Amino acid sequence: MKVLLVDDDAFLRDMYALKFKGSGHEVETAESAASAFRSLETEDDFDAIVLDMIMPSMTGVEMIQEIKVKFPNSKAKFIVLSNQGQQEDINKATQAGAIGYIIKAESIPSDVVTKVEDLCK
Repeated sequence: MKVLLVDDDAFLRDMYALKFKGSGHEVETAESAASAFRSLETEDDFDAIVLDMIMPSMTGVEMIQEIKVKFPNSKAKFIVLSNQGQQEDINKATQAGAIGYIIKAESIPSDVVTKVEDLCK
């Protein structure tokens, strides 16, 4: 599976990237929506885009909406990985097109990998 991991927290981004790579997945990371858009311009064959809800300049929901407009041929599935766990946040992400919503504080990194794998089957 090819994953684009978008999170402004470098420590978490690197930790999740290591876990995905350790499970045999190809991973590209981005620290912002702008960085993610640059990645999508050069590679649009991601299976999953795992993104945070709260990032500078653009929320996860806004990012999902923007990717759908800018990259309409992308087959990537959107999965939110966030500490924002309010039902309202989950509903907004789902309405925008996320197929899954994982709360960071409730899942250890290896569980995150498993959940993403299950959601992308």
